Amino acid sequence: MTNSSKPIALVTGVTGYIAGWVVKYYLDAGYKVRGTTRSKASAQPLIDTLVSQGYSASDIEIYEVADITTSGAFDEAVKEVEVIAHLASPVSLSFSDPEPVIRTAREGTLSILQSAKSLGTSIKTFIQMSSIVAIWDPTVQGAYTFSEKDWNNAALPMTEKLGKQTPGFIIYMASKVASEKALWKFRDEEQPAFDVVSVNPAWVSGPPVVSPKDASKISETILTIWQIFSGKKDFISLGDHSTYVHVFDVARLFVWAAQNSAKANGERYLALAGRGGDQAVMDILSEAYPTRRDVMPQGEKDQGYTKDYLWPEGGMNFDISKAVKATGQDWIKYEKVVLDTAKAFEHLVDL
Repeated sequence: MTNSSKPIALVTGVTGYIAGWVVKYYLDAGYKVRGTTRSKASAQPLIDTLVSQGYSASDIEIYEVADITTSGAFDEAVKEVEVIAHLASPVSLSFSDPEPVIRTAREGTLSILQSAKSLGTSIKTFIQMSSIVAIWDPTVQGAYTFSEKDWNNAALPMTEKLGKQTPGFIIYMASKVASEKALWKFRDEEQPAFDVVSVNPAWVSGPPVVSPKDASKISETILTIWQIFSGKKDFISLGDHSTYVHVFDVARLFVWAAQNSAKANGERYLALAGRGGDQAVMDILSEAYPTRRDVMPQGEKDQGYTKDYLWPEGGMNFDISKAVKATGQDWIKYEKVVLDTAKAFEHLVDL
């Protein structure tokens, strides 16, 4: 049974890279955490890590949800919870067929919302993890500043036009747009009793909660930092994914939204600290790990990024002030993002 003295936060997709920190931050804030995953066994490394760090095993419970799109899949999980942090959604840049990915993202969101509305009598806040790609429209050219008021209106039509020829990143974009649009449509039409918030992160980096035993376990979003740190010359370029936010800041926003539910209700919060990129990673790591300079790729020092890790004037830009003003806390800078990530990999290299 649950410990009634603590509010319960339900975190879907609990084994995910970002979700691990959301769990930890909710525990730190005094919540009991209920996580959902397709397989209970897959959550054991997270539980073991948290318990080894001093958290109580009785404050973490795992519910198995084999298929998030099934009606009623979350019926049991939503009972007695105060906060829902919905992070379960397909994540990959290698998708080849848009239909099942978009359907899973959309129907997974609607499934948990319907369970929450019908059975979650204690729910105060529903926080969905969307993405910057639901805001940023890559077809908009020139000097334009994106903010939470914007939508990516290009991705879904592109998948309809291109079908299975759609690039994987566009499929991912479309799934995030479809999922978040479903959230707000549900809120407007169904008018649930709980508050609804969207957190829209950029490219998320920072250390994983569960330290990787080998490189095959490293999350896609921090893979480039690992590859540069490990000395791989043909590393995967961050390219268009040079926007950044520390995973700590994302987890912090999930807790803030729960604790400031009335203020956050109906809002989207862009979790975006600035613009980094391959060369910035190389320069930061080279400075911090001089003994590995002969191993790591070096590139062309100081090229391709600004010293404040923001956007050059006169082109595309982002207004990253809304969440800062709301929470009263500034974003973690890129140096710390990169170095916190690298520190989690030190046991995998020779220093």
